[in-house]
Parts: sequence; structure tokens; C-alpha cells
Amino acid sequence: MNRTIVFTVLLAFSGFALTGCEQEKKTAKVSLAVVKKYAQATVLEGVVSNDKGVIRTGTVEVVDENGHSIAHAAVDNGHYSVEVPANTVLPILLTFSSEPGAEKLVAAVIHDTITKYEINPSTTAIAKAAKAMGGYTHANMTRAAADTIHTPDANKTTTGWRGDPTTQYGGWH
Repeated sequence: MNRTIVFTVLLAFSGFALTGCEQEKKTAKVSLAVVKKYAQATVLEGVVSNDKGVIRTGTVEVVDENGHSIAHAAVDNGHYSVEVPANTVLPILLTFSSEPGAEKLVAAVIHDTITKYEINPSTTAIAKAAKAMGGYTHANMTRAAADTIHTPDANKTTTGWRGDPTTQYGGWH
């Protein structure tokens, strides 16, 4: 009988101890941010446009979040192609200017597997909104695209977007 009581008490105590350990594991989770970067030199390309159409000339500059220049390329007939060096940490920004002092158009680059980026007023609005939300993360960029760009209800689903966000939502992706 004493053995049974002792065994029951030990069993109950071990259950509480294990439950306590599980609770500790739940609260002690550590979030490790994955740093994305280009493993090798990568060419980014696309088209620069505004509300009037393709912008024929200017310069696209690749900068990091602190504004430090990484690379640049001339725009030729609205198209640009710029090589980003290996080990460049994301996010980076593609900024377009046609002349000194003019307002810049921006596209944020957050994925190391995508190489085509449109630069236009929509991508600029999305990048500014994402920055205001706390930075250029996938979640912020998606939310900024949804909040910034008018999307017809027929093109939405309960789980997100239907179709390709690259062409439908400002080209940020």
C-alpha cells in the first residue's frame, strides 16, 4: 500500500515537472533571423516607368538599407541591368533618378531568387509603406502591397492573391 502511494506521488510529481518543462520550452523559443544574401554575383534587371510610361534615361543605383551605394547602371530606353556583387546582404533598394534633386523611384529587393524588378510609383509606395511598418520583410512588403495597390475584389481570395503578384501588384516581388 505504501509503495502504491509513493509510486502515485512520484508519478504525479514527474507529470508536473514535465509539464513545467514543456511550458518553459514554449516560452524560451528563440527566433533566429535568417540572413539572406546573394551567394554569387547576380544581375538584376527590369523596366523603369512612371504614370506617363517608360522613362527613357536615368540611373538605377543599388543601395543597402543605410543608403550606401553597392552598384549602379544607366537606364537605356527604359530598361536597366545591374550586377550585384556576391555576398550582398538583403534587403537592398533599387533607386532610380533621372536628374539630381528629382524624386527617386524605389523598389525593395528582399528575395535572393528573384532577378526582375519593375521600378515605378507603385513599387515606391509599397517600399515606403513597408519601411514605415518596420522594415523590408516579406510580411511587411505583402501587407504594404495589399494596402497600397487597389485590387478588385474579384481578384482576391481569403488566403491571399490570385495570380502572379509580380505583375499584378506593382512588380515588387
